[in-house]
Amino acid sequence: MSFAMQKQASTRPLLWKLDSIVSLSDEEKRALLDLPMTIKVFDPDSDIVRDGDRPSECCLVLSGFVCRYKVLSDGRRQIMGFYIPGDIPDLQSLHLNVMDHSIGTLVTSSIALIPHESLRNLLTQHPGLAAAFWRDTLIDAAMFREWMIGMGRRSAYQRIAHLLCELRVRLKAVGLAGEGGYDLPVTQNELGDALGLSTVHVNRVLQDLRSEGLIVLRGGSLHIPDWEALQVAGDFDPTYLHLRR
Repeated sequence: MSFAMQKQASTRPLLWKLDSIVSLSDEEKRALLDLPMTIKVFDPDSDIVRDGDRPSECCLVLSGFVCRYKVLSDGRRQIMGFYIPGDIPDLQSLHLNVMDHSIGTLVTSSIALIPHESLRNLLTQHPGLAAAFWRDTLIDAAMFREWMIGMGRRSAYQRIAHLLCELRVRLKAVGLAGEGGYDLPVTQNELGDALGLSTVHVNRVLQDLRSEGLIVLRGGSLHIPDWEALQVAGDFDPTYLHLRR
Protein backbone atom coordinates (compact mmCIF):
# COMPACT_ATOMS: atom_id res chain seq x y z
CA MET A 1 0.00 0.00 0.00
CA SER A 2 1.39 3.41 -0.97
CA PHE A 3 1.89 6.17 1.60
CA ALA A 4 -0.99 8.15 0.07
CA MET A 5 -3.29 5.14 0.34
CA GLN A 6 -2.23 4.59 3.96
CA LYS A 7 -3.02 8.23 4.78
CA GLN A 8 -6.40 7.95 3.09
CA ALA A 9 -7.22 4.76 4.99
CA SER A 10 -6.14 6.38 8.27
CA THR A 11 -8.24 9.50 7.71
CA ARG A 12 -11.33 7.69 6.42
CA PRO A 13 -12.99 7.20 9.86
CA LEU A 14 -12.73 10.94 10.52
CA LEU A 15 -14.22 11.74 7.09
CA TRP A 16 -17.11 9.33 7.77
CA LYS A 17 -17.71 10.85 11.20
CA LEU A 18 -17.71 14.46 10.03
CA ASP A 19 -19.74 13.60 6.95
CA SER A 20 -22.44 12.20 9.23
CA ILE A 21 -22.92 15.61 10.90
CA VAL A 22 -21.90 18.17 8.23
CA SER A 23 -21.42 18.40 4.47
CA LEU A 24 -17.72 18.59 3.57
CA SER A 25 -16.33 20.02 0.36
CA ASP A 26 -13.72 18.15 -1.67
CA GLU A 27 -11.15 20.75 -0.64
CA GLU A 28 -11.93 20.21 3.04
CA LYS A 29 -11.64 16.44 2.62
CA ARG A 30 -8.23 16.86 0.96
CA ALA A 31 -7.10 19.12 3.80
CA LEU A 32 -8.07 16.45 6.33
CA LEU A 33 -6.22 13.87 4.27
CA ASP A 34 -3.07 16.00 4.44
CA LEU A 35 -3.08 16.25 8.24
CA PRO A 36 0.19 14.98 9.72
CA MET A 37 -0.35 12.19 12.20
CA THR A 38 1.49 9.45 14.02
CA ILE A 39 -0.36 6.15 14.30
CA LYS A 40 0.08 4.04 17.42
CA VAL A 41 -1.56 0.81 18.52
CA PHE A 42 -2.56 0.68 22.20
CA ASP A 43 -3.19 -2.51 24.14
CA PRO A 44 -6.50 -3.00 25.96
CA ASP A 45 -6.92 -1.02 29.19
CA SER A 46 -4.14 1.42 28.26
CA ASP A 47 -4.20 5.16 28.83
CA ILE A 48 -3.82 7.32 25.74
CA VAL A 49 -3.77 10.51 27.78
CA ARG A 50 -4.02 10.83 31.57
CA ASP A 51 -5.70 13.15 34.01
CA GLY A 52 -3.26 16.01 34.69
CA ASP A 53 -1.34 15.63 31.41
CA ARG A 54 -0.54 18.63 29.21
CA PRO A 55 -0.92 17.07 25.75
CA SER A 56 0.44 18.60 22.55
CA GLU A 57 -1.57 16.23 20.33
CA CYS A 58 -5.18 15.16 19.86
CA CYS A 59 -6.09 11.52 19.46
CA LEU A 60 -8.25 10.28 16.59
CA VAL A 61 -9.71 6.81 17.03
CA LEU A 62 -9.06 4.71 13.91
CA SER A 63 -10.14 1.32 15.22
CA GLY A 64 -11.15 -0.20 18.53
CA PHE A 65 -13.14 1.22 21.43
CA VAL A 66 -12.10 4.07 23.73
CA CYS A 67 -13.58 5.64 26.86
CA ARG A 68 -13.36 8.92 28.73
CA TYR A 69 -13.12 8.35 32.48
CA LYS A 70 -12.23 9.75 35.88
CA VAL A 71 -10.91 7.84 38.89
CA LEU A 72 -11.93 9.02 42.36
CA SER A 73 -9.56 9.12 45.31
CA ASP A 74 -10.92 5.79 46.59
CA GLY A 75 -10.21 4.08 43.27
CA ARG A 76 -13.75 4.01 41.89
CA ARG A 77 -14.02 4.82 38.17
CA GLN A 78 -16.71 6.75 36.34
CA ILE A 79 -16.79 6.32 32.56
CA MET A 80 -18.23 9.45 30.95
CA GLY A 81 -18.40 8.36 27.34
CA PHE A 82 -17.55 5.68 24.81
CA TYR A 83 -15.71 6.67 21.63
CA ILE A 84 -15.57 4.86 18.32
CA PRO A 85 -13.60 5.13 15.06
CA GLY A 86 -13.81 8.66 13.69
CA ASP A 87 -14.09 10.30 17.12
CA ILE A 88 -11.55 12.74 18.59
CA PRO A 89 -12.37 12.44 22.30
CA ASP A 90 -9.81 15.02 23.47
CA LEU A 91 -10.49 17.77 20.95
CA GLN A 92 -11.00 20.18 23.85
CA SER A 93 -7.27 19.88 24.66
CA LEU A 94 -6.73 22.36 21.82
CA HIS A 95 -7.97 25.04 24.23
CA LEU A 96 -7.77 23.48 27.71
CA ASN A 97 -4.11 23.00 28.55
CA VAL A 98 -4.47 20.47 31.37
CA MET A 99 -6.49 17.25 31.09
CA ASP A 100 -9.11 16.96 33.84
CA HIS A 101 -9.86 13.30 33.02
CA SER A 102 -8.23 10.35 31.29
CA ILE A 103 -8.85 8.68 27.95
CA GLY A 104 -8.11 4.98 27.66
CA THR A 105 -8.73 1.94 25.50
CA LEU A 106 -11.17 -0.84 26.24
CA VAL A 107 -9.77 -3.15 23.56
CA THR A 108 -6.72 -3.06 21.29
CA SER A 109 -7.12 0.24 19.46
CA SER A 110 -5.35 2.08 16.67
CA ILE A 111 -4.99 5.79 17.43
CA ALA A 112 -3.77 8.64 15.22
CA LEU A 113 -2.00 11.37 17.17
CA ILE A 114 -2.43 14.76 15.47
CA PRO A 115 -0.27 17.72 16.61
CA HIS A 116 -2.24 20.62 18.06
CA GLU A 117 -0.32 23.07 15.88
CA SER A 118 -1.36 21.22 12.73
CA LEU A 119 -5.00 21.17 13.81
CA ARG A 120 -4.96 24.88 14.65
CA ASN A 121 -3.47 25.69 11.25
CA LEU A 122 -6.09 23.52 9.55
CA LEU A 123 -8.98 25.23 11.33
CA THR A 124 -7.58 28.70 10.64
CA GLN A 125 -7.19 27.99 6.93
CA HIS A 126 -10.53 26.21 6.54
CA PRO A 127 -13.37 27.93 8.43
CA GLY A 128 -15.80 25.24 7.26
CA LEU A 129 -13.77 22.61 9.07
CA ALA A 130 -13.58 24.84 12.14
CA ALA A 131 -17.39 24.93 12.12
CA ALA A 132 -17.50 21.15 11.64
CA PHE A 133 -15.27 20.52 14.66
CA TRP A 134 -17.23 23.06 16.70
CA ARG A 135 -20.42 21.20 15.79
CA ASP A 136 -18.76 17.95 16.83
CA THR A 137 -17.91 19.34 20.28
CA LEU A 138 -21.49 20.62 20.68
CA ILE A 139 -22.82 17.16 19.87
CA ASP A 140 -20.40 15.69 22.41
CA ALA A 141 -21.89 18.09 24.98
CA ALA A 142 -25.40 17.01 23.95
CA MET A 143 -24.40 13.41 24.62
CA PHE A 144 -23.19 14.42 28.10
CA ARG A 145 -26.58 16.02 28.78
CA GLU A 146 -28.41 12.89 27.67
CA TRP A 147 -26.19 10.70 29.87
CA MET A 148 -26.88 13.03 32.82
CA ILE A 149 -30.62 12.65 32.28
CA GLY A 150 -30.19 8.90 32.21
CA MET A 151 -28.14 8.80 35.41
CA GLY A 152 -30.57 11.08 37.22
CA ARG A 153 -33.99 10.01 35.98
CA ARG A 154 -33.95 6.78 33.95
CA SER A 155 -34.18 3.33 35.48
CA ALA A 156 -31.28 0.89 35.14
CA TYR A 157 -33.29 -0.95 32.48
CA GLN A 158 -33.81 2.26 30.48
CA ARG A 159 -30.17 3.36 30.90
CA ILE A 160 -28.77 0.17 29.41
CA ALA A 161 -31.31 -0.01 26.58
CA HIS A 162 -30.68 3.67 25.80
CA LEU A 163 -26.91 3.20 25.63
CA LEU A 164 -27.26 0.17 23.35
CA CYS A 165 -29.45 2.28 21.05
CA GLU A 166 -27.02 5.21 21.08
CA LEU A 167 -24.07 3.03 20.15
CA ARG A 168 -26.01 1.41 17.32
CA VAL A 169 -26.91 4.78 15.78
CA ARG A 170 -23.39 6.19 16.14
CA LEU A 171 -21.70 3.07 14.76
CA LYS A 172 -24.17 2.86 11.87
CA ALA A 173 -23.37 6.49 10.94
CA VAL A 174 -19.73 5.53 10.28
CA GLY A 175 -20.49 2.21 8.61
CA LEU A 176 -19.72 -0.03 11.59
CA ALA A 177 -23.20 -1.33 12.40
CA GLY A 178 -25.74 -3.13 10.29
CA GLU A 179 -29.49 -3.17 10.55
CA GLY A 180 -29.30 -6.17 12.87
CA GLY A 181 -26.59 -5.12 15.32
CA TYR A 182 -22.91 -4.44 15.90
CA ASP A 183 -19.75 -5.49 17.70
CA LEU A 184 -19.86 -4.49 21.37
CA PRO A 185 -16.47 -5.07 23.02
CA VAL A 186 -17.61 -3.68 26.39
CA THR A 187 -17.70 -5.76 29.56
CA GLN A 188 -20.51 -5.74 32.09
CA ASN A 189 -18.14 -4.10 34.57
CA GLU A 190 -17.45 -1.29 32.07
CA LEU A 191 -21.15 -0.82 31.45
CA GLY A 192 -21.58 -0.52 35.20
CA ASP A 193 -18.81 2.08 35.43
CA ALA A 194 -20.53 4.08 32.68
CA LEU A 195 -24.07 3.88 34.03
CA GLY A 196 -23.55 3.96 37.80
CA LEU A 197 -24.62 0.34 38.28
CA SER A 198 -23.14 -2.73 39.91
CA THR A 199 -22.03 -5.59 37.67
CA VAL A 200 -24.75 -7.75 39.22
CA HIS A 201 -27.40 -5.16 38.32
CA VAL A 202 -26.06 -4.85 34.75
CA ASN A 203 -26.19 -8.63 34.35
CA ARG A 204 -29.77 -8.75 35.62
CA VAL A 205 -30.92 -6.06 33.18
CA LEU A 206 -29.18 -7.72 30.24
CA GLN A 207 -30.92 -10.97 31.14
CA ASP A 208 -34.25 -9.13 31.17
CA LEU A 209 -33.57 -7.61 27.74
CA ARG A 210 -32.62 -11.05 26.42
CA SER A 211 -35.69 -12.76 27.86
CA GLU A 212 -37.93 -10.12 26.29
CA GLY A 213 -36.38 -10.79 22.88
CA LEU A 214 -34.90 -7.29 22.54
CA ILE A 215 -31.22 -8.27 22.32
CA VAL A 216 -28.98 -11.26 21.69
CA LEU A 217 -25.50 -10.72 23.16
CA ARG A 218 -22.91 -13.33 22.33
CA GLY A 219 -19.10 -13.21 22.11
CA GLY A 220 -18.83 -9.42 21.99
CA SER A 221 -21.49 -9.16 19.29
CA LEU A 222 -24.89 -7.56 19.87
CA HIS A 223 -27.88 -8.56 17.73
CA ILE A 224 -31.06 -6.47 17.94
CA PRO A 225 -34.10 -8.49 16.78
CA ASP A 226 -36.59 -5.64 17.37
CA TRP A 227 -35.04 -2.18 16.96
CA GLU A 228 -38.28 -0.25 17.52
CA ALA A 229 -39.00 -2.12 20.74
CA LEU A 230 -35.47 -1.50 22.07
CA GLN A 231 -35.90 2.23 21.42
CA VAL A 232 -39.13 2.21 23.40
CA ALA A 233 -37.47 0.26 26.21
CA GLY A 234 -34.68 2.84 26.43
CA ASP A 235 -36.86 5.93 25.96
CA PHE A 236 -34.48 6.64 23.07
CA ASP A 237 -34.81 9.60 20.72
CA PRO A 238 -31.70 10.11 18.51
CA THR A 239 -32.33 13.85 18.00
CA TYR A 240 -29.53 14.75 20.43
CA LEU A 241 -26.98 13.08 18.12
CA HIS A 242 -27.80 15.65 15.42
CA LEU A 243 -26.99 13.39 12.47
CA ARG A 244 -27.59 14.60 8.94
CA ARG A 245 -29.20 11.28 8.01
